[in-house]
Amino acid sequence: MTTLLEVTDLRTRFHTPEGTIFAVNGVSFSLAEGETLAVVGESGCGKSVTMMSLLGLIPIPPGEIVSGCALFHETDLLKSTEATMEHVRGREIGMIFQDPMTSLNPVLTIGQQLTEATIKHLGLSHAQATARAQELMEAVGISDPAKRLSDYPHQFSGGMRQRVMIAMALACSPSVLIADEPTTALDVTIQAQIVELVIKLREQLGMAVIWITHDLGVVAGIADRVAVMYAGFIVEEAHVDDLYEAARHPYTRALIAALPRADQRRGQARLKSIPGAPPSLYALPPGCPFAPRCEWVVDRCWAENPTLQPAATQHQVACWVDTTQEAGQ
Repeated sequence: MTTLLEVTDLRTRFHTPEGTIFAVNGVSFSLAEGETLAVVGESGCGKSVTMMSLLGLIPIPPGEIVSGCALFHETDLLKSTEATMEHVRGREIGMIFQDPMTSLNPVLTIGQQLTEATIKHLGLSHAQATARAQELMEAVGISDPAKRLSDYPHQFSGGMRQRVMIAMALACSPSVLIADEPTTALDVTIQAQIVELVIKLREQLGMAVIWITHDLGVVAGIADRVAVMYAGFIVEEAHVDDLYEAARHPYTRALIAALPRADQRRGQARLKSIPGAPPSLYALPPGCPFAPRCEWVVDRCWAENPTLQPAATQHQVACWVDTTQEAGQ
């Protein structure tokens, strides 16, 4: 498959009165045409900051992109002008943000917000843009789209607002869709509907998807590959099946162990948790940032932070210990 996006050694920091926050620390990954890459990790691990850095959405100051390269159609997004990024955002890369209520403008109708991108990027007339907006609303499952275009965001439920955000992200038929925890604020039933909708639209449009989430349970049904982040680092990357069958990094293994299992009866086994807390990003430790919480920690972990290394075919892990052997697999 053709590579659409190639990110190398991305490092993003925030300079605050309290000190420098090391938010993203040398992240590298690729995305192929039509592929879905899930980026998984706890809140604050750098998932959203990574994607916002690529799209030029980091406020500078206090933010600073220290290093990195992000090739998209042979253009380095990190070195592009604002004019270039205005063309990329929405036209080439669409993004669904976490909270649709704060992402939508409360004083503009849904129709105004849905037609803006197609008028700007595709040069459609107002009538053509309105017709396109109705098609998009229908595609994401919103009934009576002609009438609902004149409504305001507060007149939609949370699930419907998220569908509007998906419609906006797809308005110009981008080749890449970034979904930043699009189901976080929704109940379980609506979450499942949104996931199924994105899967259906991805198959229909042939676009690549980056799905940002802290929920490994969602990943199994939507992703081709998974990148696991911790403290601003990617600590493991693998095909989704390989990750669930033979996770190598202690953090990934702990996340999977913490998932509820349908084959266990109620009360049969307690849910596992990960002890401790993520490190402060103001002062990263010299060694592996997961060492204080790791059950497989060895002396080398405290002194030196491992880099991603091949563990199997299309499987990389950043760990000094072979956890599969330690676990007796």
